[in-house]
Amino acid sequence: MSSQDEQFPAAAAPEPAAASAEEGMTWWYRWLCRIAGVIGGMSCACAGLWNCVTINPLNIAAGVWMMLNAFILFLCEAPFCCQFIEFANAVSARADRLRAWQKAAFYCGMAVFPVMLSLTLTTLFGNAVAFATGVLYGLSALGKKGDAISYARIHQQQKQMDEEKLTGTLEGQA
Repeated sequence: MSSQDEQFPAAAAPEPAAASAEEGMTWWYRWLCRIAGVIGGMSCACAGLWNCVTINPLNIAAGVWMMLNAFILFLCEAPFCCQFIEFANAVSARADRLRAWQKAAFYCGMAVFPVMLSLTLTTLFGNAVAFATGVLYGLSALGKKGDAISYARIHQQQKQMDEEKLTGTLEGQA
């Protein structure tokens, strides 16, 4: 084992399937989130580059931030796009260990910042898919939708408890 493997044990044995299996994400939803992340990275990169072709300093700052967002999205969601970077697999493994709500907050937050810097159509549309990736991860953090039968049982139990409380307070007053 090399010194880098000892320093970064996550890079030597990544466990991305274990983290997503704990959260109950299906394989197709996991791929949907990854594909949305890659498309979001491409839209951020293109719009960020276009945003930098100006003389307005806030547009340039927003464009640079958007290109940084694209790099982070590629690094976290598709490390094979960044094979020339040594630490790409380690960063991807660490990002896979994050919970879905943490990814959602991170992706949505980094997509909102350039829009706050410079509210233009380029920044808005360029960050829309990156923000949508965060929304997809946020929806997966909410969990699966329950079935109607279990909701009906819970509602019936609550209704029965409310009726018992109501009759108990009325009997206590009499």
